[in-house]
Amino acid sequence: MIRKGIRTVLLVEDNRGDARLLREMFNESGHGWIDLHHVETLAAAEKCLGSRAFDMIVLDLGLPDAQGLEAVRRVHVAAPDLPLVVLTGIDDEHLAAKSLQLGAQDYIIKGEFEPRGLLRAMRYAVERKSLQEAARDLALEIAHSAAHDSLTGLPNRVLLNDRIDMAIAFAARHDRKAAVLFLDLDGFKHVNDSLGHPTGDKLLQSIAARLLNCVRISDTVSRQGGDEFVVLLSEVEHAEDAAVIARRMLESVKEAHAIDGHDLHVTTSIGLSVYPDDGLDAPTLLKTADTAMYRAKDMGRDAYRFFTQDMNARAVERQTIEEGLRRALEREEFTVHYQPKISLRTGAIIGAEALLRWAHPVRGLVPPAQFIPVAEDSGLIRPIGEWVLRKACVQARAWQDKGLSFGTMAVNVSATQFVDENFLERLLGILGDTGLNPNMLELELTESVLMKRVESTACLLQSLREKGVQIAIDDFGTGHSSLSYLQKFPVDILKIDQSFVQEIGGVEGGETLVTAVIDMAKALNVRVIAEGVETLAQIEFLARLKCDEAQGFYFSTPVPAASFEALFRSGALAIPRLAVAA
Repeated sequence: MIRKGIRTVLLVEDNRGDARLLREMFNESGHGWIDLHHVETLAAAEKCLGSRAFDMIVLDLGLPDAQGLEAVRRVHVAAPDLPLVVLTGIDDEHLAAKSLQLGAQDYIIKGEFEPRGLLRAMRYAVERKSLQEAARDLALEIAHSAAHDSLTGLPNRVLLNDRIDMAIAFAARHDRKAAVLFLDLDGFKHVNDSLGHPTGDKLLQSIAARLLNCVRISDTVSRQGGDEFVVLLSEVEHAEDAAVIARRMLESVKEAHAIDGHDLHVTTSIGLSVYPDDGLDAPTLLKTADTAMYRAKDMGRDAYRFFTQDMNARAVERQTIEEGLRRALEREEFTVHYQPKISLRTGAIIGAEALLRWAHPVRGLVPPAQFIPVAEDSGLIRPIGEWVLRKACVQARAWQDKGLSFGTMAVNVSATQFVDENFLERLLGILGDTGLNPNMLELELTESVLMKRVESTACLLQSLREKGVQIAIDDFGTGHSSLSYLQKFPVDILKIDQSFVQEIGGVEGGETLVTAVIDMAKALNVRVIAEGVETLAQIEFLARLKCDEAQGFYFSTPVPAASFEALFRSGALAIPRLAVAA
């Protein structure tokens, strides 16, 4: 054991006779292979320690140029990482305790030990030193882990807050500014969903490295968790200085990341806040930068925005809506309205689209455009969407039991719902519970949903097709339309987005685009539904092109179930004969 730990020993001993006895002791005990290097003064020891390597030091405390604790201190300063054994004729318990406190691993009195005991003490000294170093390294590692992100090695929110406090103190003393940039990646979830978390982790590491290259050594790049980063610019003269860094980061992040054989492309949205204009402490600056970041996302992503006071009102509004949504299900504040779908061949109602409505007890009817994005961002869209799906299926079965052959029930499915690994199981459970024939259910998915995890999406759509559920691509033309994807996915219906329908008879080229979509759908043998129909001219144009169905305010706004049933029974929505395709 000692052979592995000790090969070279520095003996600092002014008594040559004691040194000779020690060397003889090593030889007689079979440890003559130990290289014992002897010096008589501490100055000579310090010189040796600076010029060659040793495994341990044996030190006498009665040297010509250093006595007692001074000798221990000087040796420890010269070689803090080497095991140290004090071998001295001074029998003093207080001195022994202090020596150990100053870095010695053992304190041995001359004349009170056997050769085997000294060798054992030397071996234990090496082991104790190793344990001390391991404990020190572990403590440093724990301290580092507590303040840094384990994936990227960047400072975490704890260390970031400390540094923001320091930057604020400096800025206040020197009449300067500090800036906080809150970054959230656009499209990162798609990377995790399609390529897996290990690839996503490597992408985060790549982005962290690029962000570091965009800032000064005095600045801080921090990962807050997930795909969020915060950058502290510790000293800026003008707000525009922060904008320069933000633009540099936007360009750096969007460049392709070569990871695992893929060229990955993501962008980021950045919110900026500036001390002292937007906050006087770390929590406020982080909050205002976060608010500005959401504004950058709302404005189209891949952009930066400075915080402005009017954003506070939007932030409070958003928080209020989210809090209300969390209670709306249990308080039964949601309801479902149904908008008729009309056949452009017969003019009859041939289906309904279920649309969520929220009747807030104080705010009244909250427009979907206000609360649906909040529900999606907060993850609440999953339970809410499942509630809508169940409610629509229950209503469809109720109409069926009344003998109303109203066609199919269309329900929008969010990306969060659709990528849930239990989505198919939950859907089949709802169909089983309600007794609705799967052929009467139509799921509306946007193009962006279909483009995520293409292979698994195709398999899921095929499973739905085999069960009889129909698939519609909603808002067609607003996403990444691709004929190859349409051919790959088992799609039954294309819904032309209302923005294109409203251009009929107006913007030049609008009718051409609608014509192209209808022709393509016919070639693929899928039905076409035009959304947002509001005028007779639009109906006539769509009918001439043999568009299959239409829905919009021209026929009816979304109405409660009882009103929809009354419309269906009365046949009041029949369109003029001149609009019906021959």
